[in-house]
Amino acid sequence: MRNLCLLILAALLAWACGRPAEDVSLSDEQPPLYPDYAGVTIPCNIAPLNFLLRNRPEAVDVLLKGASAELRLRTGYKVCFPPKKWRAFLNEEQGHTVSLTITVRIEGRWIRYAPFSWQITADRIDPYLSYRLIEPGYEVWNAIQLKERHLESFDERVIADNNLTQGACMNCHVYGNQDPALSFFHIRGARGGTILNRGGRLRKLTFRTEEMISPIVYGALHPLGRYGVFSTNVIVPAFHTLRGKQMEVYDTASDLVVFDFDTDRIIPFPSDTSRAQPLRSFPVFSASSDAVYYCEAPATSLPDSIHSLRYSLLRTPFDARNGSFGGPVDTLVSASATGLSVCHPKASPDGRYLMYTVAAYGAFPIWHTEAGLEMIDLESGEIHTLPQVNAPGADSYHSWSSGSRWFVFASRRDDGLYTKPYFAYIDSAGVAHKPFLLPQRDPTLYDHLLHSFNIPELSKGPLPFTPTDIERLYRK
Repeated sequence: MRNLCLLILAALLAWACGRPAEDVSLSDEQPPLYPDYAGVTIPCNIAPLNFLLRNRPEAVDVLLKGASAELRLRTGYKVCFPPKKWRAFLNEEQGHTVSLTITVRIEGRWIRYAPFSWQITADRIDPYLSYRLIEPGYEVWNAIQLKERHLESFDERVIADNNLTQGACMNCHVYGNQDPALSFFHIRGARGGTILNRGGRLRKLTFRTEEMISPIVYGALHPLGRYGVFSTNVIVPAFHTLRGKQMEVYDTASDLVVFDFDTDRIIPFPSDTSRAQPLRSFPVFSASSDAVYYCEAPATSLPDSIHSLRYSLLRTPFDARNGSFGGPVDTLVSASATGLSVCHPKASPDGRYLMYTVAAYGAFPIWHTEAGLEMIDLESGEIHTLPQVNAPGADSYHSWSSGSRWFVFASRRDDGLYTKPYFAYIDSAGVAHKPFLLPQRDPTLYDHLLHSFNIPELSKGPLPFTPTDIERLYRK
């Protein structure tokens, strides 16, 4: 009998130590979360937003409470939601704002932090994300993988690996219209080329004419899949000697071309012989497929005048029926008027918005701490500076989800060194919400992963090829 009483007492003590007691101290502070998921808007089909508490409490009690459902979790300093319960909660609470209350035990005392909220939208995000994993150095680029992540879970797979292509450099993967059956990326080197995935069929393209400045570099695919628009650039990397500045990349010459995949025809960009050849780059088709957006800057002496190099955002009509340019060129954002340089324009699939990156100068904002995102309303002409989205530390490359409510972008806001993918919501009024970091099964992963996520791109489905398919095509 005595032993039984001791067992019951031990069980009660363990239970009491594992959950908050009634004498809980209330704090006005927010919990020290990483990632910072407080007050974010999330889609109803995202993987669990696992997080950790930086002060490493002895025990944690989490209450996730919605309009009709709740999810309670008792754990250590790493908070990882059970996937099945998480999915059930999001399905029940989509369209609602839910609250999170976190109570922790530190040195035997229980503290309840100020609660915060999550808005769960019924607007789904495209469920797949591709990106290039690479060390953020300047000389170690020979270990590169292109990967694909399922956003509704933590499943991840390799889609291309340069260990299978003789160490050749691989440029990042780009979709057309967020369609997994329409995409491309470049492999450099003697056996390289542009790997085109069109209708699930792979081709290696090595198009080049004497008139082209270089092989193709930046580019985008026509929404209907027949054309690709690309820049040809003479690219020069350079290094700063100033503290806090790492690297600069600029063009000494650049222009645009369109490639017709049906006829293997190269369509040159119209030239104006009455003026010096400007620098043109970062082309992309409009969502309506009848125009090309691109960035242009006057030719200048480089690198001497790098701090005065600024690109404007332009639009020129394109006739997809016969593959020709024609009509007036419009300036949407003038560098001389704003004092900023524009790059990486991307049209929302519904044709309403055009998002782009701005920096103080140049065409390589990835290492510019002042770089951020802006968005122009193509109906009203209003420019949104997106203060809810941008943060110090370089926000740059971005990609829309097919529903035009979500976008992903690359940011160095965490530590200034590694780019990570963040997701942000644009509501029906055109207002951007606070972004959230790509969730991971283990929330400590970002503390140990020594790679950057380059060129994050959203897709409606999984890609129809494997690294072995890419290796076979490369060696042909």
